[in-house]
Amino acid sequence: MPYVDGFIVPVPKKNLDAYRKIARKAGKVWREHGALDYRECVAEDVKVGKLTSFPRSVKMKPNETVVFSWITYKSRAHRDKVNAKVMKDPRLASMMDAKAMPFDGKRMIYGGFDVFVTA
Repeated sequence: MPYVDGFIVPVPKKNLDAYRKIARKAGKVWREHGALDYRECVAEDVKVGKLTSFPRSVKMKPNETVVFSWITYKSRAHRDKVNAKVMKDPRLASMMDAKAMPFDGKRMIYGGFDVFVTA
């Protein structure tokens, strides 16, 4: 079964174009190094819940939106190999600087997931 890295990120609305630019570059790099799929999705119908929600999970501020992203791999081992190559890729070096990112990386939620149902 495939393996997925998932991300939820708060992005200031004024930075969406800058985020899209780096996401396109990142997606190209991940795909070139073997990722099966790379998706970046901006919130369209995401409400603040009473107890929990996408906005609450990242402590979204009024001037921000939520981006939900995922990268698909053949397996966990494949993900580890792809990510090792990606992290060494010089095209992403400038994007790894937390001060240069168009979002607050401290509020990013991420993790790796085994796919256990496909329909």
